[in-house]
Amino acid sequence: MTEKKLETLLVSAGRQKRYTQGAVNPLIQRTSSVIFDTVEDLKQALENRTKGELFYGRRGTLTHFAFQEAMSELEGGAGCALYPSGTAAITHSILAFVKTGDHVLMTGTAYEPTQEFCHHVLKKMEISADYFDPMIGENIASLIQPNTKVIFLESPGSLTMEVQDIPAIVRAIRQVNSEIVIIIDNTWAAGVLFKALEFGIDISIQSATKYIIGHSDGMLGTAVANARCWDQLREGSYLLGQIADPDTVYMANRGLRTLAVRLKQHEENSIKIAKWLAQRPEVAEVYHPALPSCPGHQFFQRDFTGSCGLFSFLLNTQLTPQQLADYLDNLSHFKMAFSWGGFESLILGIQPEMLQRLRQYPSPQKTGTLFRLHIGLENLQDLIDDLEAGFARLAIR
Repeated sequence: MTEKKLETLLVSAGRQKRYTQGAVNPLIQRTSSVIFDTVEDLKQALENRTKGELFYGRRGTLTHFAFQEAMSELEGGAGCALYPSGTAAITHSILAFVKTGDHVLMTGTAYEPTQEFCHHVLKKMEISADYFDPMIGENIASLIQPNTKVIFLESPGSLTMEVQDIPAIVRAIRQVNSEIVIIIDNTWAAGVLFKALEFGIDISIQSATKYIIGHSDGMLGTAVANARCWDQLREGSYLLGQIADPDTVYMANRGLRTLAVRLKQHEENSIKIAKWLAQRPEVAEVYHPALPSCPGHQFFQRDFTGSCGLFSFLLNTQLTPQQLADYLDNLSHFKMAFSWGGFESLILGIQPEMLQRLRQYPSPQKTGTLFRLHIGLENLQDLIDDLEAGFARLAIR
């Protein structure tokens, strides 16, 4: 049988009759206690508790198993751990592989809560964390210490969207120490536009809050691991009490079915708006991985199969607080929010001092105001008109 293409796989994955009971979607199974009729049944459940069999609610229900199976198939992993948020997926995946005295290497463009976890939680546990330039490539080998246990990537990076040379980084790490666990925040690619495990990464994390659920009405994290790391990730997260509620997991199961078509529309709209912004006299730089102006664009072309709706652009100048408020407060279709990945278009404004604080590596100072956009599913011209009206209010060149 020929291998299923992505669109077909998204429709069919995790829909065994065991999970659907004849319905179209996997059912919602809510339970804490699982009832056993005999001692032998209980014994069998105990023996199979890590193999996708009902044992106890915190180990998962059929609703969880359906989604975990689907995610493992989509990302090519041995198993998928679920968490109540993307941040929980990040923090508990790291915690599963480190102990006091260990060292972690973290990309300098990591998601802000990931950085805060290093600064506050890992530091308190006497686990050191150092940051590296996301464009470091094979030179990452020079930063690896004898006690380095985890190297954490994020590509594209938060805010300025640097696309990393993942093959060069992975190759260099493995040449120094093949036991290091390589983890990536793969949320931008929704786990399907960049097949992390095929590139030698051990664990692919994403916030399913974003594109998988797709409607900004649920929070969920996933971590898909290869065979080498799956058992330790699964048990480490279980011991720390991590579980997602079945209702939210049901929404994620359902969201998978339309993920391909939604991503295509997000991509089409975002690229057109990014190209429009690149021609604007107010704009200094556009950071969209699909455009040559984005750092690491050549790696995006080589390693990714598409893009999503999230990118940034930098103005030629820094706005005053009043200008920034006038620009953001009066947009009609773009709303301000910290998340993204839903059907709606969103915007955030970041001033140079904040942006520099979030870049944990020596990087060129950005002197203009940066805007992060998530391009949703609205009419393209309406979105362009909204941004153009905003530029007109600013009256800057």
